[in-house]
Amino acid sequence: MEQKRLLRSNDRIIAGVCGGIAEYLDVDPTVIRVAYALLTLCTVFCGFILYPILWLIMPEKPIGR
Repeated sequence: MEQKRLLRSNDRIIAGVCGGIAEYLDVDPTVIRVAYALLTLCTVFCGFILYPILWLIMPEKPIGR
């Protein structure tokens, strides 16, 4: 059994962060993107700080996977 890892996705709009979270949670990426946008608006744009941090710390998914 393969262990799940949180990786940036190849299904990307900007950097694949939301797509990677969606793959990890096994949900549609659109749901994660809408939730991210709503949370960013509701938390005085803290998502603009969080997204680049996740972009830097989440490893990229290998092309063949």
